[in-house]
Amino acid sequence: MKDKRIMVCLDGSKSSIRALRTAILFARQSKNTIIIGVHSDVSKGSPRTFSNPKIREENWSDEIKKIMQFASDKCKTRRVEFEGVAIAGHNAGMDLSRFANNKKNRIDQVVIGSQGRGHAKEAFFGSVSNFVLHKAKVPVTIVK
Repeated sequence: MKDKRIMVCLDGSKSSIRALRTAILFARQSKNTIIIGVHSDVSKGSPRTFSNPKIREENWSDEIKKIMQFASDKCKTRRVEFEGVAIAGHNAGMDLSRFANNKKNRIDQVVIGSQGRGHAKEAFFGSVSNFVLHKAKVPVTIVK
């Protein structure tokens, strides 16, 4: 049976932790599900980049390591398989939606937290979650 791959967007915020909890709930409801935790490191990217290269684990910053270890531990206690990925990017919303849309990554669903900050048109969702919601080609769950 094919593994279901749920992408959860992680930045260490409270809303991304809520998104991780939701992704774990979804993963526990179906067998052979893997959570792919994705962090967009905008300090490593270039505006001219058309793809989002993965950052090798040994090059992760201490902050990324802490975020991924936390997520891995949460998944392990709930008996859910977890894979952490950090990508170099320029704009988090664009980077995350590109990752989700890349057929090589085989993402079936995206779970993202929303902080709800921003301008009037983003009053209900944050700007990153709003961008991912509209640009991702797979189902997106926004956790408030």
